[in-house]
Amino acid sequence: MKDIKKLLVTSTCTIKTAMKVLESTSMSILLLVDDNGALVRTITDGDMRRLLLFGFGLEDTLSKLPKHNSISASVHSSQDEILSLMREGQVGQIPVVNELQQPVEIFFDEDFRLKIFLSNPHMGGLEMGYVGQAFDSNWVAPLGPNVDGFEQELSNYIGDSYYAAALNSGTSAIHLALRLLDVAHNDFVLCSSFTFVASANPILYQKAIPVFVDSEPETWSMSPVALERAIKTCIKQNKKPKAIILVHLYGQSANMEKIMALSELYNIPVIEDAAESLGSLYKDRHTGTFGKFGVFSFNGNKIITTSGGGALVSRDKVLIERARYLSTQAKENFSHYEHTEVGYNYRMSNILAGIGRGQLKVLDKRVGEKRSIFNYYKDNLVIDCIDWMPEHKRDHSNRWLSVLTINPNMTDITPSDLIKKLSKKNIEARHVWKPMHLQPLFAENDYYTHGDISFCDSLYNTGVCLPSASDMNTDQQAFVIEEIIKYFKKN
Repeated sequence: MKDIKKLLVTSTCTIKTAMKVLESTSMSILLLVDDNGALVRTITDGDMRRLLLFGFGLEDTLSKLPKHNSISASVHSSQDEILSLMREGQVGQIPVVNELQQPVEIFFDEDFRLKIFLSNPHMGGLEMGYVGQAFDSNWVAPLGPNVDGFEQELSNYIGDSYYAAALNSGTSAIHLALRLLDVAHNDFVLCSSFTFVASANPILYQKAIPVFVDSEPETWSMSPVALERAIKTCIKQNKKPKAIILVHLYGQSANMEKIMALSELYNIPVIEDAAESLGSLYKDRHTGTFGKFGVFSFNGNKIITTSGGGALVSRDKVLIERARYLSTQAKENFSHYEHTEVGYNYRMSNILAGIGRGQLKVLDKRVGEKRSIFNYYKDNLVIDCIDWMPEHKRDHSNRWLSVLTINPNMTDITPSDLIKKLSKKNIEARHVWKPMHLQPLFAENDYYTHGDISFCDSLYNTGVCLPSASDMNTDQQAFVIEEIIKYFKKN
């Protein structure tokens, strides 16, 4: 449904004025009304072009239009009836009139198209079995058999030598990792700049100081070159960093060989923010398993979900046990409530863990679906000014989101332009992450670039995330591609 006031014109309106109004509305239709405001007919740009071809001039009025019985719907019509009228008349829009035949609304065919979301949850069919067990056994509070099972099954998935603590978010997992590394007031923590703010906020929870690191072109994830420059500078300032938080961006692994070499050389532990990369591989090894800690997210938009949730993983069993202790309010093992240090309410509920157990069963399938979606875009959305997020030959990205960049030297279309255009077609697209060093919250923090200029700034200025839900079908994808191609051709 659209506001129709700006679409109304009368027969005294000139063709020139009508064409300007039509262009300004970008709705492809005008509504000609009589002196009483009743609908006379619809007008398209084709109708006006035909008038000009018949010899009428721009200053002639719309009274020259031939009579035409336009299709309209009653205010009492249902959406199904309106859609049926569209199909029968083979039109893309239907004005709705009241009892006086005055237009009050207008519907376009896209109003009836289900929204194509960026990355919505996709259930696999096994989740309700585990959730049902929680209800049947009355384990609906935090902790329980599903939490234990989810932790074990997640550990088994990424590697038998790992341990996991199921938590209420990936943010909680990063916070606990910092706490377990004794990051404290005024400590320096190196962090990827090109990421969501949840990667950096926990540094502030510990009253530590974030130092941001640029991305590299081959992975879009943390630049080893910028990382080493940041480490050396901090050490010269007698502020050796206490930890490194790197992000595997949009499912693409960072260059772990080089980053872990720097970690070992300078003895700085790594926290892998693998919130977006569960199921991704670096040299056949799961992301999240290289550093001291790995962090996963099961938020609603991730490749698998527990509605809201996360996990902290490590090879160090003692540290994961301590993470569980801290995440349950640091309650001591007494019959009464005994506390000797600050704890948090970070544990995952037994119900949500049940969802996670079902989701884990289809994780590899979801990775395949996400990769197929990316490949379909890449094969069919071929425009000279568009490039795609790379994948290094050593890696196997889960392609959590399909991301493109628009070359500003080849077109005037910006990411904002494209996102707004797709939104009008009920298609959800998003900007890529705004780098942390550009956020007002971190305006005073240091930032180290990959080269002479910031690479992740250019990604932010040119990048667009396309709909990538794993249950997206080829018809939906083809529609997205068609709309993008039409828009670029038109402009």
